Amino acid sequence: MKERRPPPPHDLQVLGLAWLAGLPGSVAALVLVWLGDFSTKVQWTLTSLVVGTFLGVGLLVRERVMRPLHAVANLLSALREGDYSVRGRGARAGDALGEVLLEVNALGDTLREQRLGALEADALLEQVMEEIDVGVLAFDVAGTLRLVNRAGERLLGLSRLQLMGKGAGALGLLDLLEGPVPRRLTRTFAEEGGPYELRRGSFRQGGLPHQLVVLADLRLALREQEREAWRRLVRVLSHEINNSLAPIGSIAEALRDTLLLQPRPSDWEDDAKSGLGIVARRSQSLARFMSAYANLAKLPPPTLGQVEVDAWVRRVAALEKRRSVGVRAGPGLVVRADSDQLEQLLINLVRNAVDAVLSEPGTPGEVWVSWAVLSPGAVEVWVEDEGPGMTDSGNLFVPFFTTKPQGSGIGLALSRQIAEAHGGSLRLENRPEGKGCRARLKLPQGA
Repeated sequence: MKERRPPPPHDLQVLGLAWLAGLPGSVAALVLVWLGDFSTKVQWTLTSLVVGTFLGVGLLVRERVMRPLHAVANLLSALREGDYSVRGRGARAGDALGEVLLEVNALGDTLREQRLGALEADALLEQVMEEIDVGVLAFDVAGTLRLVNRAGERLLGLSRLQLMGKGAGALGLLDLLEGPVPRRLTRTFAEEGGPYELRRGSFRQGGLPHQLVVLADLRLALREQEREAWRRLVRVLSHEINNSLAPIGSIAEALRDTLLLQPRPSDWEDDAKSGLGIVARRSQSLARFMSAYANLAKLPPPTLGQVEVDAWVRRVAALEKRRSVGVRAGPGLVVRADSDQLEQLLINLVRNAVDAVLSEPGTPGEVWVSWAVLSPGAVEVWVEDEGPGMTDSGNLFVPFFTTKPQGSGIGLALSRQIAEAHGGSLRLENRPEGKGCRARLKLPQGA
């Protein structure tokens, strides 16, 4: 097959078309010159003039067409190279070439603004990455480190020059690119700290996939939570222990003064017996308090099994004898949980609801339990009452905090601990439909 020849350059095509357009007139003029009654000198002079005009006009047309194209090409080349300061001269509306130059100039302005915005965004992102106290690492598809911020340098104990271009295996970081995320890491790095939370995402740069690894040191957050937990615990323990020690100390001092009296009062033995009885009761109350704290602290991990929601709810509702507890049956569902712990959890919630309605003067309200599936794979169980509702929700789940005269402050804290041990949650809220409270227990649905 014969190879197809490429077309001639555009300038030669323009030149050829210009000459082709002037060729008939030039040939006709030359025929008239040479066939007319002219001297030889005149004939050659006119011939030179016609041929020169023919060639010159063609070259002039070529130049007029090609010069603007070269100018536009130079403008576009400058834009491609990132030079947005170059502008086309002669840009004006109402002219084909002028409108082309107007559009090229507008394109340059747009690209300049976009480049400026991109540079500012890159500078801001770089500054943020350098200032945040979170290690950020980026690896390419081959596992080579391509980006690291200042926190990442401190974490790995090497400078950026020493890290860039190294493989994850050589840096001992292969575990960061594998496994589920987010997750907590207990491994050590060059900088003392931890535990760390690992998060990982993907992005593309230059059309190639990369992995972004973020390592957050949880030490400070966990220590702050730990300090807050200790403050709450010390506050509650101090309150409860002082409530027991204050009367014990007062009664012991009164008994001592009685025994030092000479002669003693005739009823001193009765006073001693009464005072020692109070001391014994307060000691027993303090012992029960400490036992309740121990039970809260040593909750065993749940032994999972299949628990039918309907049977579980009806079994617990039947245990409450002070007030009838209604069951508003929902769909037939099964949860994977520890049956004994779930019973204890629901008993606490039902007992609190009954306590609430019984605390109301006059005719007590109702208490009922219902359930439904509100999200895929999750069951919500509601314990609702028509009591007075909540006034202080900030301390509801603080261990040993209670508003009941004989309450231990353990029930809700233990219930939430059981719910979270099952991968669920527990929260309390006032009923939007009317007075009373609603406890919302969310649990993962079983197979």
